[in-house]
Amino acid sequence: MKLDEILSDSSYNLDQFSISSIKNLESKVTLEYLKGKEIPYVICFKRAKKIRLTPEEIIRQLMLDKLVNEYEYSLDRIELETTITFGREKKRADIVIFEKNNETIPYIIIEVKHPKLKEGKEQLKSYCNATGAPIGVWTNGKQISYYNRKDPNFFEDITNIPKASETLKSIINEKFNWDDLTKIDKLQTERKSLKDLILEIEDEVLANSGVDVFEEVFKLIFAKLYDELMAARDKTANLQFRNSGNTDTELKIKIQNIFNKAKAKWQGVFPEESKINLQATHLSVCVSSLQNVKLFNSNLEVVDDAFEYLMSKVQKGEKGQYFTPRYIIDMCVKMMNPKADEKVIDTACGSSGFTVHTIFHVWNNIRKRKGLPISDVFTTEQRTNEEIEYVENNVFGIDFDMNTVRVAKTLNLIAGDGKTNVLYLNSLDYSGWDNTAKQSNWNDAFNQGFKKLKRLQSKNSNDYSSFEFDVLMANPPFAGDIKEGKILSKYELSKNKNGKIKKAVSRDILFIERNLNFLKSGGRMAIVLPQGRFSNQNDEVIRQYISEHCRILAVVGLEPNTFKPHTGTKTSVLFVQKWDDVLCPYLEDYNIFFGTMRIQAKDSSGRKVYQLESDGSYKLDSHGHLIVKHDLFNHNGMTQDGIVEAFIKFAKEENLSFYRGNKHE
Repeated sequence: MKLDEILSDSSYNLDQFSISSIKNLESKVTLEYLKGKEIPYVICFKRAKKIRLTPEEIIRQLMLDKLVNEYEYSLDRIELETTITFGREKKRADIVIFEKNNETIPYIIIEVKHPKLKEGKEQLKSYCNATGAPIGVWTNGKQISYYNRKDPNFFEDITNIPKASETLKSIINEKFNWDDLTKIDKLQTERKSLKDLILEIEDEVLANSGVDVFEEVFKLIFAKLYDELMAARDKTANLQFRNSGNTDTELKIKIQNIFNKAKAKWQGVFPEESKINLQATHLSVCVSSLQNVKLFNSNLEVVDDAFEYLMSKVQKGEKGQYFTPRYIIDMCVKMMNPKADEKVIDTACGSSGFTVHTIFHVWNNIRKRKGLPISDVFTTEQRTNEEIEYVENNVFGIDFDMNTVRVAKTLNLIAGDGKTNVLYLNSLDYSGWDNTAKQSNWNDAFNQGFKKLKRLQSKNSNDYSSFEFDVLMANPPFAGDIKEGKILSKYELSKNKNGKIKKAVSRDILFIERNLNFLKSGGRMAIVLPQGRFSNQNDEVIRQYISEHCRILAVVGLEPNTFKPHTGTKTSVLFVQKWDDVLCPYLEDYNIFFGTMRIQAKDSSGRKVYQLESDGSYKLDSHGHLIVKHDLFNHNGMTQDGIVEAFIKFAKEENLSFYRGNKHE
């Protein structure tokens, strides 16, 4: 009988175990009939007696096999269902490994009874505290966590458990370089996300630490990104963002030094005088939890997911502003096909997904054209002059929320190898830009990018009302109306049929007009809009305004869960190109591409759904990343063609300007 069949309706999984170990256990399964049902049994690895093979027992038997054959512990040191006493109450620990020279003192306790991490960790902590065991392990077969009990209040992540021939000290004090981190990256080996780990340390220490969780986690991610980048570019260097046997005070000094170096390299995100405010003991737990995570990969999505969670806790969604899933961004970038000589902007950039993925798209094409490699850690590679100049001069982002801008600036600085033009401005209220620019703090952080933006104004504009961008991609905020007369007076779409200014207009409507004014003739735009804008009778004037100024290239309907857990608003992406005598000559009648996303990439609670192999395991791409399940585009030949490939065929048949020319672009 296959173990997968027994686990099919449970929360347990086999990802943490070798195929040979799984097959070995399957070969020993016997079936007995009980009340007309087949019940699986096996001879216990330790107890040498027949036991019923429940989902929990499968994980326990496979862990026993691993402890003996991989970690080299003798069965004499291992006990199952060990009684743990809590005053008058008694409980049973799933697996206990005892001290080598004292077989009455627990050394490692392993919990498999609770398949959810939060409940399992709490049970594990209670066992370790009651017995004094210094090491605890929780697993459900899919994920696994290793902890060192420092004291009853703090359990720190460790890389692994020691083998029988090793000590805990050797695990904690081990030196790590970039290759070591790549091999042990817990996002891969423990099947966790960075968001999961942040939630865990939030529960562990941050919730009652008296600090701003967003700020302190942001600082730690910022420092770790710097440490990883230095180690990735010098493979002989050891990673410093690690708890390697330091005292808590020593560790805090070390992490502050890394943070200071990161601030010096990526300026304008944190004030020069900013410090890590976590208490040394709290910081120690946080560093231990994060140190075995590899943040850099080929697309920065690991970091982006974490920032989405952090920002949602602070203020995201207050004005209908949500992080755009990266597969939606990738679809837009692939369809808009930005080129190395084109200027690109996102006027409501959020965490700057559109600009970051545009950078990667153009860089990939540059590297293909030059025959340069594209590695698993594409984001850490030394950039060519052409790549740096592209980011420095061609890519811009604007947002009106300072925390969002800091996240966007961080991701762009890292993606752009220290270059960025992310600006803290209100795109809709451009009459106030000059006053904003006069503020000294703003000027220090954003002046260079603002100078470049000003140079891209249209020839007949000196008031920031129109620009000459080639490509604009944005997901503007949906909710909330603009009511300020000084803003509304600048927009045609704020007027009623009699030419009078309305009392209130939805933000996304004004963004349609504002974004078109950012584009030069022949420029193209992808914009996420509420589905109603495409069908509501009251919005006919908006659709007419768009058709007067642009050719409608495509409309792609997104599935209802796209922006969950933040909102269930049904949305579509509109793709247009402004009329131009050369790039997009005016036509009375023309073809429009329509596509609808039919595969749900998220479940009803907003969790991503991933592609699976035929054996039920997760499908990984060539970079080792999970692949989100959708029908938008072909993922490097590993999934079926989708909407993007159909649009590219349409674009070439229609001879659209941005699909003529170089095969790499």
